[in-house]
Amino acid sequence: GNHTFLAEFFLSGLSSHPELQRLMFFTFCLVYTMTVIGNLLICMVTVHPTLHMPMYFFLRVLSFLDISTASTVVPKMLVSFLSEDRSISYMGCVTQLYCVVFLATTEWYLLAAMAYDRYVAICNPLRYTVIMNTRICLSLVLLSCCSGNVVSVVQTAWVFMLPFCGPRMINYFFCDIPPLILLSCTDTSLYEKQIITATVLVIFTPFCLILVSYACIISSILKISSADSRYKTFSTCSSHLIVVTLYCASGTLIYLHPKSSNSQDTKKVLALIYTTVIPTLNPLIYSLRNKEVREVLIRTM
Repeated sequence: GNHTFLAEFFLSGLSSHPELQRLMFFTFCLVYTMTVIGNLLICMVTVHPTLHMPMYFFLRVLSFLDISTASTVVPKMLVSFLSEDRSISYMGCVTQLYCVVFLATTEWYLLAAMAYDRYVAICNPLRYTVIMNTRICLSLVLLSCCSGNVVSVVQTAWVFMLPFCGPRMINYFFCDIPPLILLSCTDTSLYEKQIITATVLVIFTPFCLILVSYACIISSILKISSADSRYKTFSTCSSHLIVVTLYCASGTLIYLHPKSSNSQDTKKVLALIYTTVIPTLNPLIYSLRNKEVREVLIRTM
């Protein structure tokens, strides 16, 4: 009888210090602008005829996912910096959680597909165009999206089946699983185990595939006689490893201990990494370090 339907939640935001709100607004507004412009440039540049390779197709999809992730979280966060009204409707919270989990899971599986693409390109260069044909590339992207949708539907349904009868203040800057289950007034131990299981399946399974791919890649790189060729090949792969490491570390630390209330501020920083920082860095460490992309971008501009 104490379980009432909540019409809305309230987001605490990143900081409770009023003097920092405007500074944070301009900082994250700049970051969001850079994210959108940088990833839009990659989307436009990679359709150039000279860049019709699977790697650039995956980069285009990755840029679209990065724009979508940032757009799901950052605009609402920007509004909260300048407004005292930090409410979010119940359905708005459901939608935001679904989108965040869907986009994060899809991007994680896409990174695994990109690692496989790099493995084929380096370890089987003569058969690269045969193995990574258009049908395979589309299938890998579709499989990533389907996996993201299944995980997101299940996780969102599980969270909002919990009874929320306590305070409506979410100690976060967007609707996410760890802060939401802290608002539940029932025993969530079973659900916490389910989150840990999902984290292992969603993060560590692709991560293991990525590690296997790069173990084979490094083995092939070491066999290259030319030092310049080794450096160029390793440089191409190192950018992918940087993103994978950031993604894996932040996701693992957030979701392996979902109900650890003492680390909510730490989780906010980690959540900023995969919702704001990584989408901003991806165009820089993936594409603008690539000579072919830089040349096409300069000609296009």
